Amino acid sequence: MLNLTLRNEQADDIESIFNITQSAFEHAAHTDHTEQLIVNALRKANQLSISIVAELDDKIIGHIAISPVVISSGEQNWYGLGPVSVVPAYQQQGVGKALIQQSLHQLKQQGAAGCVVLGDPAYYSKFGFKPYPNLILENVPAEYFQTLAFTPVIPHGTVKYHSAFEVTASP
Repeated sequence: MLNLTLRNEQADDIESIFNITQSAFEHAAHTDHTEQLIVNALRKANQLSISIVAELDDKIIGHIAISPVVISSGEQNWYGLGPVSVVPAYQQQGVGKALIQQSLHQLKQQGAAGCVVLGDPAYYSKFGFKPYPNLILENVPAEYFQTLAFTPVIPHGTVKYHSAFEVTASP
């Protein structure tokens, strides 16, 4: 197990976060490789509710972003997890897991009602996420859009992420 330090993002971390996110998704499938632009756009729009870095020996090797989502039925205090980024050399070593656990802990402490994620069901189910047929992300297969409720009420409706997720890479 790596001896990680997890902490909230600071202003001088922004360039490292950009570079880590870019490298983490460079060879990933199912992406248009704009994750680093999404994180910057969320930050610029003041929509990064949680932004945590993972440090190893004073070097940032991972990052997670949590941002608010809007649910068509009007439920409040719901958030979207991601992107989660880990330097490729440190992937599969528990860095992402530590970041996800810490961010979910912070969300609960802040009184969040729940969190959604678009990602691998086999991975995110380990954290308690599961698909709910009544909570939908349009144009996405239901099994890949998963929910973790912190209260007994799971909303019905369509989820929208912040417009920062629609950012495109410059040609």
